[in-house]
Amino acid sequence: MSDMTTQLSAAAPPKKANARAEFYAYFALIFAATLPLAILTWALTAARQMTLPEKGPIARAWSQARIITPMIFSA
Repeated sequence: MSDMTTQLSAAAPPKKANARAEFYAYFALIFAATLPLAILTWALTAARQMTLPEKGPIARAWSQARIITPMIFSA
């Protein structure tokens, strides 16, 4: 008789390095997707208010990617 309790399951969770690489890949894709819209909203805000907004377009896209990416991984 063999002891099956010590064998690893085929559906073992990924290693931390793999999960981190996947997180950064998704972050990069989401950042690239949100950047054009962030540039557009930044330019429209600057044109409407006639002053430069506090946050630039890269900071806006970065913060949106920081919000969206963890939502994907927590689901």
